[in-house]
Amino acid sequence: MTISEMFLPEYDQEMASARKILACVPEGKFDWKPHEKSMTLGRLASHIAEMGLWTAVTINQDHLDVQPGQTGFNAATTAELMEAFDKNTPAGRAALAGATDEALLATWTMSLAGKPLVSSPRTAIMRHMVLSHMIHHRGQLTVYLRLLDVAVPGVYGPSADDKGAM
Repeated sequence: MTISEMFLPEYDQEMASARKILACVPEGKFDWKPHEKSMTLGRLASHIAEMGLWTAVTINQDHLDVQPGQTGFNAATTAELMEAFDKNTPAGRAALAGATDEALLATWTMSLAGKPLVSSPRTAIMRHMVLSHMIHHRGQLTVYLRLLDVAVPGVYGPSADDKGAM
């Protein structure tokens, strides 16, 4: 079994769960945030929608140099959010599926204005900066939704909002 074959089932499961949660983001609340230091609902959801693109960049580039003030995708509507997710996720999956073990074990670097921030094998980047990162933010998003009285679907089993939940 190749490394990408080991990653793909998890990628598919976590992205499917992310899609379920993103589909719950309510229109008209994209500027809401639970605390002044928090991201807005729209930016947080948009960040999750970018994770497929992060996968493709991690696989297809050896280095990413982020510039100060550079901002990520910021959807204005749920439809725009879902469109981005539905475009980015298959692109990331295709990049991951096509990656050789050699490529996944090669070092990938992220810099800020030319100063290296992280340099690790792509396998570690996929685990830490893509999948675990997305799961972390997806959990934050479920809290935002709960605070807005939006029903939250189950991810690893039923949620309190799922019919028949224990």
